Amino acid sequence: MYPAEVVAPFRADLTSKGFKELTSSDEVDQHLNVTEGTQLVVINSVCGCAARNARPAAKIAIDNSKKPDEILTVFAGFHTEATNQVRKYCLPYPPSSPSMALFKGGQLVHFIERHHIEGQPAEVIAENLVAAFDEYC
Repeated sequence: MYPAEVVAPFRADLTSKGFKELTSSDEVDQHLNVTEGTQLVVINSVCGCAARNARPAAKIAIDNSKKPDEILTVFAGFHTEATNQVRKYCLPYPPSSPSMALFKGGQLVHFIERHHIEGQPAEVIAENLVAAFDEYC
């Protein structure tokens, strides 16, 4: 597990923009085991592609006129219980961080894996998210 002081600025990068941080499996279930609404979950990470690509893309995308009802985040390697619980909701996709999952009515409807994030400009990833928001939100 990463030390709290190491991950604090990476966590704040999203929470300062309104992302609600989920820290336990119960919180994850409370937000994702629902029958209505839409939720975006960003599985955050300390890696460079999270800093350079994933977090900026998520922040760009939520500025869209259409966005999920809830914007959520968990931190891989820090909030292990919550991250593992989110990953159960993301099956059959393998564990991947960073990654982004969009849920509608409790069902996974769009997923961006790490290999779709690495090497992609944040604007391209944001366009992918915005297209999913336009379709499902």
